[in-house]
Amino acid sequence: MLSLRYSESPYECGTDEAGRGCLAGPVTAAAIILPEDFQLDLLNDSKQLSEKIREKLKPIIEEKAISYSVTHLEPIIIDEINILNASIKAMQECVVKLNPIPNYIIVDGNRFKPINNIPYSTIVKGDSKYMSIAAASVLAKTYRDEYMDKIHEEFPMYNWKQNKGYPTKEHREAIRKYGTTKYHRMSFKLLPEQLSFDFWFRIMDLGFWISSILIQIILRNVFEFFLLLLLH
Repeated sequence: MLSLRYSESPYECGTDEAGRGCLAGPVTAAAIILPEDFQLDLLNDSKQLSEKIREKLKPIIEEKAISYSVTHLEPIIIDEINILNASIKAMQECVVKLNPIPNYIIVDGNRFKPINNIPYSTIVKGDSKYMSIAAASVLAKTYRDEYMDKIHEEFPMYNWKQNKGYPTKEHREAIRKYGTTKYHRMSFKLLPEQLSFDFWFRIMDLGFWISSILIQIILRNVFEFFLLLLLH
């Protein structure tokens, strides 16, 4: 049984994200404020619900909510600030779009950053403990799935309609065959062999750096040797 509130604040909001581990597509967050009399028996962590049930719950959650918001952050931002910071930023953007402004935030997981001086708590597995976080997880998941279904029409060879951008064998084989798109996260390990490539590139970079230092030391010593000869 999920709890309605974590705090005593009348406008407590819950927030969660979806798509953090994907190779393609946005990271999507949702935030929501629920009324005191909110009840929804089927509500749970979105990962524990079938797609059919999530789609059934989505309009009910939206209708009953005092306020809700959804934010997509694109791969270009994920690559620029990393996936953790992008996830937090997406949740923060959702919170500030709520009306009324929440006076307490509960966040799924264990990482968040302050926003507008609103007090908050991070709750591990919060989406299986509190209604507002569970509702936010359903909205984040369903809106992101809709986004992936849409861009699937643009690049059907990656089958995002089914895998939603996650690192399935099929998705990685498509990346190997067709390359990447503007929707892929270039800072992620898109193919398994990238790990070994990255490792050897780093070794080579280190080798070039050490070599340049050694050359500078040798040249300086040679210069000092000839300078001493001239002085004598």
